[in-house]
Amino acid sequence: AERVEIWQKQLRPEGHYDIILGVRSSVFLPFHNLGLIIVDEEHETTYKQQDPAPRYHARDTAIMLASIYGAKVLLGTATPSIDSYHNALAGKYGLVTLNERYKDIRLPEIRIVDIKELARKKMMNGPFSPELLAAVRQALECHEQVILFQNRRGFAPMIECKVCGWVPKCKNCDVSLTYHKGLNQLTCHYCGYTYAVPRSCPACGSVELVNRGFGTEKIEDNIREIFPDAKVARMDLDTTRSRSAYERIIADFEAGKTHILIGTQMVSKGLDFDHVSVVGILNADNMLNYPDFRAHERAFQLMAQVAGRAGRRDKRGLVILQTKSPDLPVIHQVVTNDYKQMYEDQTAERKLFHYPPFCRFIYVYLKHRKEDVVTQAADTLAAWLRTAFGDKVLGPDKPPVGRIQMLFIKKIVIKLDLNMSGTKVRDYLLSVQRQLIEDERFRSLVVYYDVDPT
Repeated sequence: AERVEIWQKQLRPEGHYDIILGVRSSVFLPFHNLGLIIVDEEHETTYKQQDPAPRYHARDTAIMLASIYGAKVLLGTATPSIDSYHNALAGKYGLVTLNERYKDIRLPEIRIVDIKELARKKMMNGPFSPELLAAVRQALECHEQVILFQNRRGFAPMIECKVCGWVPKCKNCDVSLTYHKGLNQLTCHYCGYTYAVPRSCPACGSVELVNRGFGTEKIEDNIREIFPDAKVARMDLDTTRSRSAYERIIADFEAGKTHILIGTQMVSKGLDFDHVSVVGILNADNMLNYPDFRAHERAFQLMAQVAGRAGRRDKRGLVILQTKSPDLPVIHQVVTNDYKQMYEDQTAERKLFHYPPFCRFIYVYLKHRKEDVVTQAADTLAAWLRTAFGDKVLGPDKPPVGRIQMLFIKKIVIKLDLNMSGTKVRDYLLSVQRQLIEDERFRSLVVYYDVDPT
């Protein structure tokens, strides 16, 4: 009802709002005299709408909207996306740099902890290094607050039979199930299907089922055991399903009612707390080892944003960064807050392999209930695309998760030179899609495109 009310008020020639604060879909509101669009934290991947259609990037849509109205656009961020920074250096965008923090607040001290070496020496307490626990203990003794960051929700990413190695998988998707202790169930984070936790292994009958890995829920349990007197809260998708729950967690932490806040990337979203002196990044490797050419860029952005929560006002903060790969350049770039070096390293690599921002990507996805049908369709479509784009077509291949909601998936990647006409490419793709769907075998095939994927 509130959305409809805003929409109807915006339709009026007079009496519409002067300032609108909105999420990504607000770029589609009707406007009469648009003068300025501010896109805060422009690097955020959540500006990209994936499913359902329409698939669009709110930042790019805002730039197009501004050009239609002759308005200005301000993209704000402490860690720009490589694409945007490249556009600024190329003169496509203007560039304004703020080199000092508000009130000259010093950047936090970031200490690297090699957890591979500590695990070898059996010095780890679950996912916590002795240095992290000492820093948390000292902060609590000084009546200061702590944020612990783990970008994986649930209790454990998976459970496993200790005898035969059986792992419960989703019946609809090609993924293992995440154990949620509070709900006492296994959940698929792709389709939402839930399963009861088995009492014994269905493969061998063993009752030795063990948890593998650490989610935010398990970290919360462990922290409560280690610091029983501390007030602990968790902020992830499971605890913030309602707006009131999210606001309550933030308000309690801001008021000092909560001493330790454990969370996923939600805790990196520009929150400003007076008394946070320690931030713990529990496992940087989860972000760095993601199968995506933007993994190091995303990891730098996320770690830099999380680190910025420490020491926000009158005291320099401390960040404990736990990793098994302490010698990676991106880790040292986070420690020194060296965005420019990260940008140079990443763009040099991408230029070598002809990746964005030196070309454009289109991902073509094909889905079908039968694996053999989607395989045939993908092979056929890729062969047609190669007649037009040659060796700029990669695949078809299975994405990391090859089946979601009972549909098998194939993915084709098209690399486009920057000077290619987007309109001609779109028309060609739609024509070959129509040609493919006309084949009796592929009538129920789902085909969709992700242009400039994030």
